Amino acid sequence: MTRPDASGLAALRPRLPSPLQEVADDRFTRRGVRLLLKRDDLIHPELVGNKWRKLAPNLTAAAGRTVVTFGGAYSNHLRATAAAGRLLGLPTIGIVRGQELADRPLNPSLARCVADGMRLRFVDRTTYRRKDEAEILAELLRAAGAEGAYVVPEGGSNALAVRGCRALGEELRGRADVIALACGTGGTLAGLAAGLAPGQRALGIPVLKGGFLSADIARIQEQAFGERRGDWALEDRFHFGGYGRTTADLDAFAEDFEGRHGVAVERLYVAKLLYGLVALVEERAFEEGDAVVAVVTGAPFAG
Repeated sequence: MTRPDASGLAALRPRLPSPLQEVADDRFTRRGVRLLLKRDDLIHPELVGNKWRKLAPNLTAAAGRTVVTFGGAYSNHLRATAAAGRLLGLPTIGIVRGQELADRPLNPSLARCVADGMRLRFVDRTTYRRKDEAEILAELLRAAGAEGAYVVPEGGSNALAVRGCRALGEELRGRADVIALACGTGGTLAGLAAGLAPGQRALGIPVLKGGFLSADIARIQEQAFGERRGDWALEDRFHFGGYGRTTADLDAFAEDFEGRHGVAVERLYVAKLLYGLVALVEERAFEEGDAVVAVVTGAPFAG
């Protein structure tokens, strides 16, 4: 069995640092604001964007053990972990939210996980909410036959992942005034902000509603760095109803952006980020002369 280390992961040929692409968008230029895209979607064709940055240090730490992780029915993180397992020869198990899904045909996202060798286990939503409790986690691992496995949390956001995402901020030092990205669990923002230079600020656009993410980001920065790091804030208005939800307006916006710039726009995260930035620039939330980077953290799922 492969025991991935830093050199083993390098053999997967990640494109790092990822490209920084300036786009001419009149909605920004008429306000005197530059828009740049940090193309983390081009890091690796299967471990896309922040999934590479978060998974790479965890796969090294797994050191050949089975990797167990968590996600919903359309989780990008589950797909990335399954792909990593196939590429590196690591067994993977995905614990999926929703026992009812066990009796339904697999959707394309979960079918891809299975095709990549991931074993899926479906659990009821009440148990899933308690998955971080030691007793519940131990029982889930026993039921999966995975005692001794390496556990990666939902979304991949632990202290190792956050430290891995610090490189994203370091790659953008001195390149922009504001760096914005869509947030699920907040781990990427936590690391990004820690890597930025003084005077730069990070802006997170949560894709879940609830207003709980600030405390989570502060907590995971404490775990990763021992303190809160960087200048960061959240803008909670652009979740479009919550995780996994889109609207006709958001789809139309994404299609228009694709037509303007020739960049495929992932709907659940990246479209909400870009929509939010267009709204914010119209509200004059940025100063004339500002350079704003939108981090493209994912690519559309091809099915």
